[in-house]
Amino acid sequence: MTASLSTSLVTAQGAWAIAVMGGSTGSDNNFWQLFVRPAGASRWSLVTPPGVADNGGLVAASGETSMLIGFRPSQGLTYSPLAASSDLGKSWTPGLLDANLADVPGAIAVGPSGRTLALLHDGSIEVAATAGAVAAGQWSQLTTLSALAASAPGRACGLVAVNAVSFGPDKNPMAAGSCLRRGVAGVFAETDGTWRAAGPALPAGFGGDQVQVLGLASTSGGDVALLLAGTSLLAAWSNGTRWTVSAPVAAGDASATGFGPTGSVWVLPGDGRAETIAGSGGSWRALPALPPETATLAPGPGSGYDALAASGSRLTVWQLTQAATAWTKVQVISVPIQYGSSS
Repeated sequence: MTASLSTSLVTAQGAWAIAVMGGSTGSDNNFWQLFVRPAGASRWSLVTPPGVADNGGLVAASGETSMLIGFRPSQGLTYSPLAASSDLGKSWTPGLLDANLADVPGAIAVGPSGRTLALLHDGSIEVAATAGAVAAGQWSQLTTLSALAASAPGRACGLVAVNAVSFGPDKNPMAAGSCLRRGVAGVFAETDGTWRAAGPALPAGFGGDQVQVLGLASTSGGDVALLLAGTSLLAAWSNGTRWTVSAPVAAGDASATGFGPTGSVWVLPGDGRAETIAGSGGSWRALPALPPETATLAPGPGSGYDALAASGSRLTVWQLTQAATAWTKVQVISVPIQYGSSS
């Protein structure tokens, strides 16, 4: 299973969502868009960074006071433009990664000091020391897929792919991926050039399943991971010393996933379903049947969810409060898409 780039994340500044709109991928009429809902607000705004072709997809990561967006290469581009904003997308500062970002939502991560990780399409990981280095395109290689797979923890899990990067509570780099060895979750942490195994132990009954880590995120309370073990999805939370793993939920064909505040996780397993879990110690909760063409979910306002449904150039926002049993249409956004422009 490959996680879709359609996702959302929540920062102190607000909620951000990524969805693809427009037409077919084959004719390059698919245009990835970024939306924001400021903290305390109920309405979304289109804030896609201008001037760069986004047919290849967008990935996002948040710093303490800013948002970093990466553009995956498309139509002959061999590098990934970047854009950073500290004012909720009103203005953007360009940056550059002279390489091809991986096609996963967890392809970039920003640490508290501005240190930034980038996961490339070949599984290698690049690092920029500061936000200024990101803007200047000053990156260096942290590791490669082959080097990580050859490390002691990589050999122990039979690592075959890296799916996400993040930072741990100690502010050191983390990586997560897919393992050939059954029953092993491939989460790794790096300190002074040495990688160690840092993943959760799976509950009894999953020892015969191969495991993919679909997503990895850093929150104020610790790390959160979304695991695919066989045909089941599990969420896992680390407080820096130990992991807590949820009960499983049927995976289906997950079309989108995302993380929310306080360690919450949401998944669209397909067939119009949505499953959410509030955090460590919680249980999976099935939401009411999704509105047609829902592309992604976003936590809030409050303890509810917004469903963002994309159809051509129209984005419809539906809202579900904690106590509600049905979705309510609350907003429609017309996105100015220039079909045939590929930008």
